Amino acid sequence: MTAAQADLLIDRPSVTDGAALWRIAKDSGTLDLNSSYSYLLWCRDFAATSVVARAADGEPVGFVTGYVRPDRPHTLLVWQVAVDAAYRGRGIAAALLDGLTERVGGERQITHVETTITPDNTASARLFTSYAARHGASVTREVLFDAALFPDGPHEPEVLYVIGPLTPTSARPSH
Repeated sequence: MTAAQADLLIDRPSVTDGAALWRIAKDSGTLDLNSSYSYLLWCRDFAATSVVARAADGEPVGFVTGYVRPDRPHTLLVWQVAVDAAYRGRGIAAALLDGLTERVGGERQITHVETTITPDNTASARLFTSYAARHGASVTREVLFDAALFPDGPHEPEVLYVIGPLTPTSARPSH
């Protein structure tokens, strides 16, 4: 953890964090905002495969939500990554992603990380390609959901990033 991250605690989310995660996602301006109810459920049902960054007062200032794919038990799908605007630029998203995959990888022998990113989200593309580089893993990309599949108006395609294979040593970031 860098000095800029030293005052933060990386932790599992709890149900009481759901509202903060919803607010951070809403304020991000880039994420598809889910209902507040879904963030509460996520913090209850997927806390083991998600992570929050907490400020000194315990309030979440960033998060990564994910789940292990039911049909691919060694693949962690990262659903959303967001950091509160006041905390951006400090490497928190990368630290959260590293911390989550190290924990889940150790518990569940994760060999691959997947996520989807729209073509215009260059920050997420950089986050995940730098994650792959830190872990010595390759990245493949392909359109998972074409824009025409989205029923609720204009939506860019969702490009699937598959990162891996991860090895037990690559699950830990090199410093």
